[in-house]
Amino acid sequence: MTEQPKVADADLAYFNGSIKKHTTDSSVMISSSAYLNNASLRALIAQEMLRRNGADLPNTAYIPEVAQILMSLEDFAKVVQWFEEEKARLPAFKKWLDDRDLFDIKAEDVAHCAPGTLGAKMHDFIVNSGFQLDIFYQGMVVDSDLSFYFKQSALTHDVEHMVTGFGPNHGGEIALVTANLHARGKYFKPELAMFFNRIQTYLRAKTMMKDGLHYPASAVMCYDAEFLGAEQGRNWIHPLMCVNWKHYLDKSIPQVREELGIFPIIPDGLWDKTDILCDEGVMAGEKNLPYAAAAE
Repeated sequence: MTEQPKVADADLAYFNGSIKKHTTDSSVMISSSAYLNNASLRALIAQEMLRRNGADLPNTAYIPEVAQILMSLEDFAKVVQWFEEEKARLPAFKKWLDDRDLFDIKAEDVAHCAPGTLGAKMHDFIVNSGFQLDIFYQGMVVDSDLSFYFKQSALTHDVEHMVTGFGPNHGGEIALVTANLHARGKYFKPELAMFFNRIQTYLRAKTMMKDGLHYPASAVMCYDAEFLGAEQGRNWIHPLMCVNWKHYLDKSIPQVREELGIFPIIPDGLWDKTDILCDEGVMAGEKNLPYAAAAE
């Protein structure tokens, strides 16, 4: 076969036969989905799922804009109600919210921590990585359970990388996203779990579509990352978002993992070079990566 395959009329009838056509007096496009009705969201999701990762536009581009739109479409009265219902059912979630202990640590707060501890790893990250803990919702005033959730989740993202062994790299980010999706889905009622998973669901979807279209080796790697992330996340005693990490700073990483059910742990360095598989801003033509070899 050398020609482009053509969808047959019988195929269309099978998949589309139950479609009902509706008419409207609206002069603009309208649907029963608030997400589809948002023109900016439609444009951003289409672009971010279909584009390449060019050197002119980082893979992380427009995440804040999509997050802002998604949050603008939430019914926060219902979200607050779900928080209260789950606080009554889940003691660890209630304590985490009631304590409201922001993980806004500085280098001097963990300078005393012994080698091999989570605190020592945090100190090295703050002093030497060039990154910052406060990566999202900068300047937010924390005055409620909801605002605490938003701010704390941003502050602890890199801690989750450290204790899970996932990333920060392309494979690790997908594994960590997937682990969180599964852990929250197991722990919370579905409506609240999906609120917590809203942005991560978008991040996972755009990555899988984009890699599948443009970066085959990266897509294959992501299948492994999703599997390993889901496997680990379903073993956590509860979602890592509910952990007060200040209580673990003086504990060794293996001890932290044992207490929180963080296993299995991937081999060190497994995905360290996986950014090269899909980021055209850093691609160096390496062909010795296992996923690249398998995809050729």
